[in-house]
Formats: sequence, structure tokens, C-alpha cells
Amino acid sequence: MTAKGMGIRLQIVLALSALLMLAFVPLFLAVAALTRATVRAEREASARSIGRAVAAQVEEARRSRTESELGALLDSEIGAGGVTALGVYDENGAAVTRVGDPDTASALPPVMPRGIERVRQVATPHGPALEVAIPGPSGTVAAVVRTDLDAGGGAPLFGLLGLYTGLFALALLTFAYIALTRLIVRPLDAISATARRVAAGARAFEPPASGPAELRGLGESLSEMTAKLRADERRMRDQIDELERRAVKLREAQDRLVRTERLASVGRLSAGLAHEIGNPIAALLGLEDLLLQGGLTPEEQHDFLKRIKSETERIHRVLRDLLDFARPAAATHRGDEKPGDVSEAIADVVALVRPQRSFRQVDLRVDATPNLPRVTLGNERLMQVLLNLLLNAADAVEAKKGIVTLTARQSGSGVQIAVEDDGPGIDLAVRERLFEPFVTTKEVGKGTGLGLAVCRGLVESARGTIQLDEAYEGGARFVIELPSHAERELGSVAAGRQAR
Repeated sequence: MTAKGMGIRLQIVLALSALLMLAFVPLFLAVAALTRATVRAEREASARSIGRAVAAQVEEARRSRTESELGALLDSEIGAGGVTALGVYDENGAAVTRVGDPDTASALPPVMPRGIERVRQVATPHGPALEVAIPGPSGTVAAVVRTDLDAGGGAPLFGLLGLYTGLFALALLTFAYIALTRLIVRPLDAISATARRVAAGARAFEPPASGPAELRGLGESLSEMTAKLRADERRMRDQIDELERRAVKLREAQDRLVRTERLASVGRLSAGLAHEIGNPIAALLGLEDLLLQGGLTPEEQHDFLKRIKSETERIHRVLRDLLDFARPAAATHRGDEKPGDVSEAIADVVALVRPQRSFRQVDLRVDATPNLPRVTLGNERLMQVLLNLLLNAADAVEAKKGIVTLTARQSGSGVQIAVEDDGPGIDLAVRERLFEPFVTTKEVGKGTGLGLAVCRGLVESARGTIQLDEAYEGGARFVIELPSHAERELGSVAAGRQAR
């Protein structure tokens, strides 16, 4: 298990265990070493005492006993206080007799330094031992005292110390685990559970009433933060609702603006078509009067009726084109609008404007590439944009027999449409504000200044652009860039895949 997968209790307990090991293991080793040194010192002191006592008895016996009696005395000292061998040396340090366990007695040297009291560690077949040499007036007495029993006697002390240390560490870790659980983990679990309830939809964060002051403070801070976030959420929702209401109003205003400009265009068309329709009506009235007077031959009557039908169809065609343009679009929402056919829209607009009196002095030239891709702007909206640009161009060249050119080319995957004229051009003072509402270069009463603003809104709603070509000289040139409907469909599919 990694540190990330362990809880705070286990991590703290493990850290505390490592700290206890760092603290108690050196202490245990130091106590053990001190104990061994103390036992060794005590054993050496005890061995010196035993050696001195034996040496005193031997010295006393050497003055009053024979060698056989001395040997019996030495044998009686074997085993007392751990003595396993004794050696008696003369004044020159030579061995007189050695008694005790043969293997241990052989550890005694044959010659002992004179007049020197010493204690040294020796090795015997039965384990380590101490050799104690005590000099006297008649010579030196040496005793071999076993030390393995004393060393083994310290083992219970070491075991007791280790048991105490282990129990103390276990008790401390258990206490730390319980304390961490009650003081930290449970309050943290309560805070976490409350946070999950807030994430699941609870409206308030209830901080824990128990626990350390720091955790209670954390809970209170989280409660304040939750309340602030909820308040911010409410304000954001209110702002979103307000923005949605404003967006609806803007869409309604835009629709009204589009309808207003459409009606203005229809009015301009109607004024221009009044003369165009008036001539056929005058001809019809004259032909009808001739028919009513009578006296015509059947061939003349048939010819007059054909003329009446022709003029009536002409009027009907003009009025039908005008009504088709003025009729509101069937698709109110842009998402339901059918893709636009640029060639068809150009043909319909040209059919609308050619009968206009303002275009009788205008050389209208159309240059459209066939089989252009369908665009994202529907036919009726595209017709409104083109009609506005063409009528503006006709007004610009009204004073002379000017030229208005309408071109359409494929540009990348979309379509580029341009309307240009050889009129006086656009004044530099209004170029930057040309597409703003109520900005116009016409005389008062001849324009509302909404046409280009509506055109821009319609084009940009279809993810296109419309702009004045400022590099064009000798008139004005407006360029429209519209993406193809196929490109828009691909973009919608890609966006849907990313959303999934």
C-alpha cells in the first residue's frame, strides 16, 4: 500500500513507530551494554575477593600444614564462588601445585609473574573465565573463576527490559491510534460526509460540533464558503435568466428590424413598380374600351384578347415576385432554415430589380459561376441582402448611366458574392460606422440607415462576413463571404462528437 492509499491514522502511527524505534533501540542497546559492563565489573570484583580469600587461606595453610594437607584444602575450595581451578606458585613464580578440573587447570600458566596482582580473561574448554593472581609472602596463588553463569544471569534483565520497552511502545501506539480516531479522523469523516451531501445537492454545510478547535474552524470556514458559493450560484442564475430575457428581446428587436427593413425595401420596390404596372394597366383599359365599342372583326378581337392576357400575365408576374419577397419567411428559426441557393437567389433578385425605373439607366451586369455550393444563409434572407445592396448601388449611380456588377465565385469551401458600382464611392467619414444602425449617406427622407446594419446581422447570423472593400477605387464594392452548408454540417457533427 502506498502512502496515498493510507489514512492519516495509519501514516501517523507508522511515523510514531519509526520514531519509537529510533528512540528505544539505541536505549536498549546502551542499557544492555551498560548491564554487561556492570556485571563484568562486579564479577571481576567478586573474583578478586574470592582470590584474596583463597590466597589468605593458602598462605596460612602453607605455614602450618603439609603438602598433602594443603592439597586437601585446595580441593575443598574448588566449586566455591565458581572457582574451577587453583594454582600455587613459589616465591620465584614457579608452579608448586595445580588442582581442579584438568582442562581448566591447564589454562593456568606454568610460571606466574612475581609480586603482581592481576585479573585477566582466559578461555577454557567450558567457556570464558577469569584468572585472578594474588601475590603473597610465600608466593602467588592463582584462581580460575567461571564467568559464563554470570553473563547468562543478565539475560533475564535484558528480556525484562525488552518486554517493558515493547509493551510501552504498543500501549503508546494504541493510545495514539485511539486519540487520532476520536480527535481527528472522526471529525474529518463528518466534514467529508457533509461535503459529499453538499455535492449531492444539500443547500447548507453543517460543521461538526465536536473535535479540536482547528477542525471546528475548518468546518465553519467550509460552511461560510458553501453559503457564499450558493449565493454566487443564485446571483449567476439570476444573471443568466436576465441575459436570456435580454437575448430574447434582442432577437425580437432584430426580427422587428429585419421586418422593418424588408417593408422599407418593399416600399421602394412598390414605388418603382408603380410605373411598371401602370403602363400595362393603361394598355388594358384602352384594349377593353375598344372591345366594348364593338365593330371589330373576330381576328381583331382575338388579337386584343391575346394582348390583354399578355399584359395581365406581366402584371401578375411582377406582383407575384414582389409578394414572394415581401411574404415573411416560413422558417422563423435559423436552425430550421433551408440552405440557400446562390444562383437561384441572384436570379430572383435580378427579376425583381430589372423592371425598376431606377435600373433603366443602370447597366446591371451579372457574373455568377454555375453550380455554386449551397450556403448557410437561406434564399429569402440572401435575397434581402442582395436587394438592399443592389438598390443602394442603383441610387449611387442614379445621376448617370452607371454600371452595377453582381459577381459570385466559389471561395475555398464557401461562396464569395460582390456588388460593385462606379458611383462616387463611400465618404471616408462614415466608412468606420457604415454598418451601424441609422448611419446613411443619403439625403434626409431617402434612407433609414438600417439597411446595411440588417444585412450585416443576417450575414453574421449565418457565420458569414460582409464588408466594404476599401481598396476598391472608382466606386464602392461590398464583399460577402458565406460558408457552405456542407462545411457547417461537418462542424456540427464534429462538435457533437466532442460533446459526447
